[in-house]
Amino acid sequence: MLHSQDSVHTLYGGIVPEFASRAHIEAMDHVVRNTLQKAELRLNQLHAVAVTEGPGLIGSLIVGLSFGKALAYSSNLPLITVNHLEGHLASTQLNNHDIPFPHIGLLVSGGHTNLYVVDSPGHYQLLGKTLDDAAGEAFDKGAKMLGLGFPGGPMIDQLAKSGDPLKAPFPLPYPSTKSFDFSFSGIKTSLRYFLQSLDTQNNKATPADIAAGYQASIIEVLVQKTIHAAIHHGIKDIAIVGGVAANSLLRETIQKRSSSHKLRIHLPPLQYCTDNGAMIAAAAWHGYLNENFASLNVEPFSQQLQKSSKVNA
Repeated sequence: MLHSQDSVHTLYGGIVPEFASRAHIEAMDHVVRNTLQKAELRLNQLHAVAVTEGPGLIGSLIVGLSFGKALAYSSNLPLITVNHLEGHLASTQLNNHDIPFPHIGLLVSGGHTNLYVVDSPGHYQLLGKTLDDAAGEAFDKGAKMLGLGFPGGPMIDQLAKSGDPLKAPFPLPYPSTKSFDFSFSGIKTSLRYFLQSLDTQNNKATPADIAAGYQASIIEVLVQKTIHAAIHHGIKDIAIVGGVAANSLLRETIQKRSSSHKLRIHLPPLQYCTDNGAMIAAAAWHGYLNENFASLNVEPFSQQLQKSSKVNA
């Protein structure tokens, strides 16, 4: 069972951390009970409790981790804590097939745009990350400037399908092939100036054209750097995960572009791209097999600063 908070945050055009925490409190027990009911399972039939420890909004993490620890303690079940980013990287396992190791992993969401070499479950090499805004954040803020609402990524994706990106071209954000890092703050500025110049330059671009051009620029850099990383490291398999992995242009472009290099693309089902419990369970499976259980004293973390963490943000 997936519970969305979009209706809570839409009015404000973005995530409000305090409201997110309160919504977690209100929904947590209901979601867990209904999930068990739909799965026709009882607590005493479970083998462990998996829960996200970070990174993310600290208030929401406190709610989730506290609930998970209480559930594990009261049910006498071992606790497995999962890095949020590792959960996304494990989401491709929900396609019911194994991805060869090593593979390139592009994690692209509202809070992160990271590029990894995934050597094995729990072992990752960070190749590059965003230097400022994440790609998903650029979509959300771009949609806000276009008056589309929240969440912005799906709205821009839908509107762009009827637009012509050539009528509203945007510069590629940080296209350097000498670095696997990303930067999306500049393209938001470009969009703002483009919108301001529409009246003065008699530009005939429609909102759909602008959405298409803006989206095409972001996606192009994601695709270029991901394929370059695979070629540079001699790796044939690429996994695209995170909320932006649901973007139709990204899925289409990476598939087409990779074929000429004989690369294999692995994408999670659309319902497993955004944050979900199934991906956390998938990542926790290896911890369960290795009996890598957590203490009930474990604390959440909002940013990836711990030396013991497996995935760098």
